[in-house]
Amino acid sequence: MANTFHQLYVQTVFPVKYRKALIHSSWKPELQAIIGNLINETGCKTFIINGMDDHMHCLFGLKPSLSVSDVMKSVKAKSSKWINENGYLRRRFEWQPGYGSFSYSRTDVNNVYHYIRSQAKHHRGMSFREEYIRMLKEAGVTDEIPYLFDELK
Repeated sequence: MANTFHQLYVQTVFPVKYRKALIHSSWKPELQAIIGNLINETGCKTFIINGMDDHMHCLFGLKPSLSVSDVMKSVKAKSSKWINENGYLRRRFEWQPGYGSFSYSRTDVNNVYHYIRSQAKHHRGMSFREEYIRMLKEAGVTDEIPYLFDELK
């Protein structure tokens, strides 16, 4: 729409189902590129994708005609399909249902970018679960913490 201006910056975080460490370092860079391209295909603008062997972080500029759930539905479905079609694992790969989504001002984007880029450093002393709970608490989301993850049955 003409004369529509926006500035929407979003970080999403999503783990592998059951928080299994399945993302191998040999194909993780390609997966990150695939996820970035999938975000860009929606009309959003990817800034950085990074994560660990059990989860991913995405920082992108959100196109205002889309919802975060539209973007994440596409990203998670198509990236898991890509992993499965390439036969990287002996079993079927799945992302955990749901995701975390956090919005930022333009002045925060650089700090968030560097945080995402430094994932290996952050996870030397902190599990994904600890990181995610900290992020939720900082965002004021505390009611749902006991129900965060599907656990292995």
